[in-house]
Amino acid sequence: MERDTAQRRAIRRALDEAGRPLGALEVLERAQRDVPGLGLATVYRSIKALTERGEVSAVELPGQPPRFESAGKAHHHHFLCGKCGKLYELDGCLIGLKPVLPRGFRLKSHELLLHGECGTCAR
Repeated sequence: MERDTAQRRAIRRALDEAGRPLGALEVLERAQRDVPGLGLATVYRSIKALTERGEVSAVELPGQPPRFESAGKAHHHHFLCGKCGKLYELDGCLIGLKPVLPRGFRLKSHELLLHGECGTCAR
């Protein structure tokens, strides 16, 4: 059984409070508020363990390091700001793909990533 350490609690809290997927450095910065001596290697080890336990999910973007979010959320999509590079969660599923599928095709899953500028960068 894995131990529930202060570092892991701080990482889970950072992901929960962010409300969006975070990169490892963003997790470190936020989690250090609770655990000042936390290091990047510990963040990576803890994220790996939390992912294996099903508490954290990786969000993979082509050509970029993974971002991480709390697991167990309903199906949703993401928005990537091209200016600041932050990734945001979008509530729910934005499209109904069934009408665009060719006859006889069966959809099993899908991913959608929207690109643009976040509210802060668009100002």
